[in-house]
Amino acid sequence: MRLRASALNWHDVLVREGRYGSPLPHVIGADGAGIVHGTGDEVMIVPSLRWGERSAAPGDGWQILGDHIPGTYAELVQVPAECVAPKPAGWSWAEAAAFPLVGLTTYRALFTRARLSAGESLLVLGAGGGVSTCAVTLGAAASADVVVTSSSDQKIAAARGLGARDGVLYSDPDWVSAARSLSPGGRGFDVVLDSVGTWPDSIRALRPGGRVVVLGASRATQAQLDVRSFYFGQYDLLGTTMGSNQDFVDLLAFMGSHDVAAPAIDRVFPLDQAAAAHEYLEGGRGFGKVVLDVGGTL
Repeated sequence: MRLRASALNWHDVLVREGRYGSPLPHVIGADGAGIVHGTGDEVMIVPSLRWGERSAAPGDGWQILGDHIPGTYAELVQVPAECVAPKPAGWSWAEAAAFPLVGLTTYRALFTRARLSAGESLLVLGAGGGVSTCAVTLGAAASADVVVTSSSDQKIAAARGLGARDGVLYSDPDWVSAARSLSPGGRGFDVVLDSVGTWPDSIRALRPGGRVVVLGASRATQAQLDVRSFYFGQYDLLGTTMGSNQDFVDLLAFMGSHDVAAPAIDRVFPLDQAAAAHEYLEGGRGFGKVVLDVGGTL
């Protein structure tokens, strides 16, 4: 397919840093949208390759596009036929390119793994990145009560624009108590989405019997838990990553029955400025997705 746009993910930074043993030279990038050669179909790429037979966890052959197979920072990319889905009507190329990885990852985290349902409360840590902004959008669409943590009042305000009810600054030393005060009755949240790795704080933010779903470690790669308080609290600690093709089918069905807004786009860079785009992403200044304009028409 001929790409019109590609989108950055934090995963791309890890691939660039050599964390996944990618071959060199190599084309990175997991997300993209474009036109299928020979048919003219307008599609977005589902970057989860060879998930395997079990829905509970990926098999040994699973990988993300751009890890070892050439990815989407390119004009052309080749993917299996089952890894494309129709471009949503009314979405721009940038929005379509920005959606698959974070949409799939977030849908699996919130609904397949954490079993979030309408009326439940959801705390999203670190609002501003692609997964967290998508979590606010999908959570609000599912009629969950969404609260966020963020680094700035401006990002909290932007999260409210996506459907969050309120938010707190994680720079506050007692942000857990501040967040709990925003939960129903101050009892804690049904679900916490932790993409940063701060498990002890996430568990403290839960109500008894609540669930933490973990999909990242941007702030901490190790955690120390108090075992007794964990089992007396009846908590669930759930790990997740990306998702299967079936998860993406379920996501599309969810979009068909709920009012899901297009991804928030923070900034668009030309393809030949991918290095500058990575510097911008790593700076953590934006809100939403960073996109590469492949065709020069965005």
